[in-house]
Amino acid sequence: MDYGAFTDASLKMMYEAIRGALKADDEFEANGEDPKFRVRSTPEWKRHAGSLEAEMLKRGLQLEIIDWTGGQGELPLTTDP
Repeated sequence: MDYGAFTDASLKMMYEAIRGALKADDEFEANGEDPKFRVRSTPEWKRHAGSLEAEMLKRGLQLEIIDWTGGQGELPLTTDP
């Protein structure tokens, strides 16, 4: 896909659509249902998001990078030394 051909607004919209599909999948799974979009399990989603990120960063657009870990990659905060 030629991401350079898209407007800034189009890139942002596609990126936010991926974020929305990921959130919806997480909500389906939290309710014991199968994810409808299978965003985490389909590598093409992540490649598409990466290509969008690269183009947006190239243009100097600000974006909040999608967290693909779903919080699983975060270490718990501790106050113990």
